[in-house]
Amino acid sequence: QVQLVESGGGLVQPGGSLRLSCAASGFTFSTNEMRWYRQAPGKERELVAGIRSAGSVTYVDSVKGRFTISRDNSKNTVYLQMNSLKPEDTAVYFCYVGLLRLGVRLPYWGQGTQVTVSS
Repeated sequence: QVQLVESGGGLVQPGGSLRLSCAASGFTFSTNEMRWYRQAPGKERELVAGIRSAGSVTYVDSVKGRFTISRDNSKNTVYLQMNSLKPEDTAVYFCYVGLLRLGVRLPYWGQGTQVTVSS
């Protein structure tokens, strides 16, 4: 069974840093693009960052220069290093992978980890 388990969230002051981790299992991690999404209260879920199997990365403009997505295929883990955090980064952060099953790409989500940026 596919599992994505996020960790590393918490309360941090503006300007602080957190590193989120997503431990993946139940699929071939190394060949799949991994993504981080976030959802703030009352807002739509948005794609924050993605990393492809070969290492290419994408970010939403609002986090460029502050967040870094990375992966360790030996640990089946994807990370999101978040620096210079702002209150507007407050959200539940979700790990995501879309897996091909019988020719259809199916979404799999972690349970989410809360990030709160507040003074």
